[in-house]
Amino acid sequence: MTFRFHGHPLSSFCWKALIALYETDTPFEYVLVDFGDPESVARFVALWPMAKMPVLEDVERGLVVPESSVLIEHLDQVQNGATRFVPQDPDAAREVRLWDRFYDQYVMAPMQAVVADRIRPEGVRDPFGVEQSRAALLRAYGVAEAALQGRVWAAGEDFTLADCAAAPALHYADKVQPFTATHPALAAYLERLRARPSFARVLVEAEPYAHMFPQEPATA
Repeated sequence: MTFRFHGHPLSSFCWKALIALYETDTPFEYVLVDFGDPESVARFVALWPMAKMPVLEDVERGLVVPESSVLIEHLDQVQNGATRFVPQDPDAAREVRLWDRFYDQYVMAPMQAVVADRIRPEGVRDPFGVEQSRAALLRAYGVAEAALQGRVWAAGEDFTLADCAAAPALHYADKVQPFTATHPALAAYLERLRARPSFARVLVEAEPYAHMFPQEPATA
């Protein structure tokens, strides 16, 4: 086995990387990172001290590749799959990287901030921060809605790194700040993503863990 993938089936950034692995039919060993198990955590921290998932071990080359975007670009370098995640043309590559950063920073990040607040103890929740994150999501939805007019995928006609980022970000964001009734192009794009075999597989594999997704706290 050339690759070991360290992650968790519920992690949005792991989904992003798994989509790319499945798009290229890349064989790999899945190493589950269990943050409730000190030994699992210790092994993971030894591999990548920042302890952020996912991490790919390229055993053949003796490399440890963290960070989902870097991991996916690494696959571009070493695989000959049907999909190239970052185009060779510099202008097209810039557009792909822009939308990769957009969905990571302006959709995934505020979505995660809202979800993280749900698991805080009662006395230290941050309702103002949550409202700011929701406002940031709405702003991002408007930008994405406009950009998707006439596009099949995030950066144009081809499925790329940007779509690997958009799929988990939008799937979870719609649970936190629903958009399908208000942003038709974005809603249709999410449906195309969910129908993509690679992402559909990720969603099926995550189903046994879906109950772990933090729900919004009940209001008094």
